[in-house]
Amino acid sequence: MTKTCIDHLAILGGKAEFDQPLHVGRPNLGSRDQLFARLAELLERKWLTNNGPLVQEFEQRLAARIGVKHCVAVCNGTAALEIGARALGLAGEVIVPAFTFVATPHALTWQGLTPRFCDVDPRTHCLSAGMVEAHVGERTSGIVGVHLWGRPCDVDALQDLARRRRLKLLFDASHAFACTHGGRCIGGFGDAEVFSFHATKVLNSGEGGAVATNDDALAQRLRLLRNFGFAGYDTVVHLGINGKMSELAAALGLTNLESLDAFVAANRRNFEAYRAGLAGLPGITLIAHDQRERHNYQYVVVEVDAAKAGIDRDLLVDVLWKENVLARRYFYPGCHRMEPYRSLDPAAAQSLPVTDRLAERVLVLPTGTDLDVDDVGRVCSLIALVLGHGSALRARLGPRADDL
Repeated sequence: MTKTCIDHLAILGGKAEFDQPLHVGRPNLGSRDQLFARLAELLERKWLTNNGPLVQEFEQRLAARIGVKHCVAVCNGTAALEIGARALGLAGEVIVPAFTFVATPHALTWQGLTPRFCDVDPRTHCLSAGMVEAHVGERTSGIVGVHLWGRPCDVDALQDLARRRRLKLLFDASHAFACTHGGRCIGGFGDAEVFSFHATKVLNSGEGGAVATNDDALAQRLRLLRNFGFAGYDTVVHLGINGKMSELAAALGLTNLESLDAFVAANRRNFEAYRAGLAGLPGITLIAHDQRERHNYQYVVVEVDAAKAGIDRDLLVDVLWKENVLARRYFYPGCHRMEPYRSLDPAAAQSLPVTDRLAERVLVLPTGTDLDVDDVGRVCSLIALVLGHGSALRARLGPRADDL
């Protein structure tokens, strides 16, 4: 980083710091040779979908990696949530965090369920059992906890609560593949756990998802639901949809699974570089991980305290984007402030102060195999430069640069 004054920032007329954009969630890709070999084999077989051999292999290897009896692959993570909720027989209200990607409540609403938004722990950004129990009512049938940033929910306490109150417990583990809780891989907790293999995830199949469970009967229902309820060639025994994963997606998933450890190692190197580069910057708090557990380091998350940083999160985002650092606001503005939930429950924000606070402060920075530690160092230096000229930026652009 050679720039030393605010006039060199692209937002004020200089050249962008990075020639090519740095993204959050740029796809990690394994061996092209291995992928092309798998694609050639499946094209030769002409078996492109309907529980082909690559999907079966992907499921088996996922289950072995996670340490569960069953892993049912589906077309995407949202379908996995919907199929999981239907297979568990959820009805009425389901308690869910408002600080999550909107797919989580959308999947429930699409099933005719009512998401009951609960606030999150300000330290973990996840549901805690105490907060959840206060929302349990006569119409509550289940809980959907989200392992945000790959950090687990209050798993043990939520499992105890679900048993005591006779509720179903489903975890959205979209961020948490290859992470652990208590030394055990996430995937085997609650009644079932849902993974996403979207292109942005540490393990991707382009589009894809899976439901993991140790319940034999539940796994059978999941398999019926993802394939129109077929229990044989021409025998339909259950309501179902087309939620199958294709062989092409499984080919990519298998290939990337073989490189997963390398992806995680790259993420961890970047995370440690961010930790060093952001240390001591006023108002910037990097979200850390429990070093006793394994983690995929998929997300580099900071909270921006505007009072201490001298600049609010949104203005920092505007500057970074002008410099080709495409940092993201997660999960702004909170699901309760999105439609249809905003109209269905206009007063929800009154019980979600932590969610609102996080939605105004959280910033996710680029990482993944497309970045190296030098890139991370330049991003950190850029953030430091911006913080050092916060007053000049505010004077020129105002508290929010919505017109840029």
